[in-house]
Formats: sequence, structure tokens, C-alpha cells
Amino acid sequence: MRRMISRLLVAGALALVWAPAPARADAFVVPWFGHLVFWALVAYGWLVGELSVRRAAVFLALWVGGCLGLPYIPWLPAHVMFAPFVAILDIALVFSIFGGDVRLR
Repeated sequence: MRRMISRLLVAGALALVWAPAPARADAFVVPWFGHLVFWALVAYGWLVGELSVRRAAVFLALWVGGCLGLPYIPWLPAHVMFAPFVAILDIALVFSIFGGDVRLR
């Protein structure tokens, strides 16, 4: 079950990244996919016991901190960096939950 969920998450991400140009998702949809993966990973990690309540709280605090703090950084591109910030949190969650990178084969 654990392997199946990790492969589905990776396959969904790869499908969005490597789709042909006309079939690419809108720039509005891709960040929402990252957020969906973040919340799914937090819930999955907590439910299977790989994330303790304290670790889940740390990831949630980082998410809230990025959401509230990035708009106040005086560098102009930082205002739109929340989606890449969530993507980095997704990577850290995968490493934390699955004990390393997810093997595709």
C-alpha cells in the first residue's frame, strides 16, 4: 500500500511536468497539485505512524510561516515563491515518511 501511494504521487507529478506543451496544465493548477500532495502526505504520514504529532506540527508550522512570511520579504519574486516553498516541503515530507527517495523501479 505504501509503495502504491508513493508511486501514484510520483506518477501524477511526472505526468504534469512532462506532458506535451498543448496538454500542460494551467499555471494555476500545478501549484494546487503541490498543495494537495502536501496535505495528503501529512495526513498519510500521520495515519500510518511515520510522522509523529510533533513532526506533523513542525511541517504545518513551516507551511503557515511560509504562507504568512513570504509576502513580507522585500525581494519582489518572493511574493510568488509560495508554491516552490511547498514543493520543497513536499520533498522533505517524502524523505521523512518514506525514509529516502521513492524508487520508481
